[in-house]
Parts: sequence; structure tokens; C-alpha cells
Amino acid sequence: MKAIWNNQIIAESNDTKVIENNHYFPKNSIKNEYFKNSNTQSNCPWKGLASYYTLEVNGETNKDAAWYYPDTKHAAKEIEGYVAFWKGVTISE
Repeated sequence: MKAIWNNQIIAESNDTKVIENNHYFPKNSIKNEYFKNSNTQSNCPWKGLASYYTLEVNGETNKDAAWYYPDTKHAAKEIEGYVAFWKGVTISE
């Protein structure tokens, strides 16, 4: 699977996990040069506290377009540290 934003592949893996229709990519499959840490956080009742990345690709910024759970609750351990996308990021094979 590939995550693409602004005509650039930002993550690629054969080992994504699908939860609630979102593909979660292993941390080692993201292209770090496009990811900037964000201070944004949100809480999911069953997954836990999410942290976010802002994407910077070809001079454009997509604020908080990627999220991950650094320390999930027990029910979501399979996606701990994995990264998912929204805000116009396309996921394709």
C-alpha cells in the first residue's frame, strides 16, 4: 500500500493494518523527511491518546494529516506506533 500526498509517496508498506477503514502504516515505512511533529493530540475511547504529524511536501504543508498512537490501550496494541492518514492523503495499492 502507498500513502500519497501532493504527488509524492510519503509511506509504502506491504504490512498495513486496517482499523475503522484506515490503513495504518508501520513507523519504519514512512518517509521521515516529509513528517514534522505536531503538538496536536486527540483521544479515542478504545485506542487511547493520538499524536499527529504535519506533512511538508514540495513546499506545501498539510497540518495534522497523519496520526499515530504511541502508547495504545490494550484493545489497539496491534497498531501501536503505526501511522494513519486523512486530509487529502490518498491510499492506494
